[in-house]
Formats: sequence, C-alpha cells, structure tokens
Amino acid sequence: MAAALRRVFMRSPKGAMLGADPEKWHYGEGFDPERATRQHEALADLVQASGAEIAWLPDEEDGLSDSVFTHDPSIVSDRGAIILSMGKALRREEPALHEAAYRRLGVPIVGRIQPPGMVEGGDCVWIDSTTLAVGRGVRTNQAGIQQLANILGPDGIAVYGFDLPLWHGEEACLHLMSVISPLAEDLALVHMPLLPTAFYQMLKSRGTTLVVGDTDEFHWSNGLSLNVLPTAPRQVIAVAGFPKTKAAMEAAGCTVRTFEADALCIACEGGPTCLTRPILRR
Repeated sequence: MAAALRRVFMRSPKGAMLGADPEKWHYGEGFDPERATRQHEALADLVQASGAEIAWLPDEEDGLSDSVFTHDPSIVSDRGAIILSMGKALRREEPALHEAAYRRLGVPIVGRIQPPGMVEGGDCVWIDSTTLAVGRGVRTNQAGIQQLANILGPDGIAVYGFDLPLWHGEEACLHLMSVISPLAEDLALVHMPLLPTAFYQMLKSRGTTLVVGDTDEFHWSNGLSLNVLPTAPRQVIAVAGFPKTKAAMEAAGCTVRTFEADALCIACEGGPTCLTRPILRR
C-alpha cells in the first residue's frame, strides 16, 4: 500500500457535493462545497506531481456526495478489482460507479461482496501481497469479510478480521485505516489507543516500525491527522495543520506534502487516502 502510485480513481466534489445537506451526510459546520472543490483540486495537483495518473470518475450532480471518497467502494488485487458493498446506506449506489469505471479501463472484475455482507475499502489494509487485514465494525461485517476471504483465498491470500470499537457511534466513521496509514513496506503511522491488539501484535511480529501520531491532533481532527496517502515509500500527502504528526513522520525519514482541507477532509471525515482509490502500484 506504500509502493509507487501509478494510477488512481478520484472524483471531483464539484457536481457530487453540490447542494449536499450537511446534516444528512454527517458533515461538520466547516463544510463548503466550493471551497471543498478547490481543496480537492490542490490534492489532485499533488497526486499528479507524484507521477500518478488520475482516472477521473464522471463528475455528475447525482446526489452521491460521499462518492468523492473513492477509496471505499472497491479494492484491487493482483488479479483485478473487487466490487464492495457499502455499510453506509447513503453510499449503496457507489460501487456501480466503480464497476463501470473498471470496465472502461479494461480492469477485470474478480468478485463482488453481496448483501448481507458489507465491506468498505477503508477497512482493508494490505500487510503484504498475500495478507489482507480487515476491520470488523459498523461499516464492515463478518459476512462481508468471509466473502472477501472466499474471493481471495484461491490466490493464496489470507484475510484476517480485527474488531474495531464503536468509538463515536454508528453515524461516525471509524475504519481500520482510521488508526493506521502505511508509510513504507515496514513502516506505518498509527494511533495506538484504537489499534486492535491482535493487529498490533501481527505488525510487531512482522517487524513493522510504528510511528505514533500525536494524540491531541488525532482527537481534534477525528482521526484525519492520521489519514495520509503514500505516493511512494516514505513519500506522503497529508492534511495541513498537524505539525506534531508531520514531524513524527519526518523523523522516520518521510517527506510530507500537505494541502489545506478544512472544508473537505475535516468537515466531511475523509482524508487524502479516502479521496483516492489506488488501482495500480509498483
């Protein structure tokens, strides 16, 4: 998940978030669609500057405001894409957008998560090419994890489920990737208090070095200080405004590029990782 990023899905907020009801979508007071669009453009500039190609999902006024968080409706294995089933009811139509985009690009669809199974991409963390960790919580259930294991098992991929706490409740979003962001093959940024114990033990047993993000910044941002996008090993994009967490990554040898994201990431509970669906890394 930290290899060089080559191709990625993104979707502009310009149409999708136009007229969004903040209460309906659980967005904060700072939400502003116009400013969110400008901030999204700044993120896209950083992604393109890293050398990655952006495959844009169509910009339409379809009312699917959360569809700009393209990380969640699908994941990609070496064989192709897996279309997921969203745990948030308002997002149930989004996987179809991804399936259509993969077909346009000629990427094979190797499986789908079917109801009552639920899996969101933010709960999926590739430990290596044959090991997938999945958070079991409000957005991803055991039925979905089992289906994912059935799809990936024939490829020799082991899928492990780890329980997540309820934290701020059912309406808020706590994914497994809310508490860990890979920075390199053997390096990850974490929030220790919410990290599942068995997952922590797995990481330590594999020799992964854990960079601990600042606790106050994590709580002030509802976890967005930890949501960083690696574009290559130790090359990351992060939300501006969290100097202690940024310094911790830099002390571990990372180069950190930031963008202003109060109206987009902070207000809408989704960071640069959430706003991108990597479909090719090398």
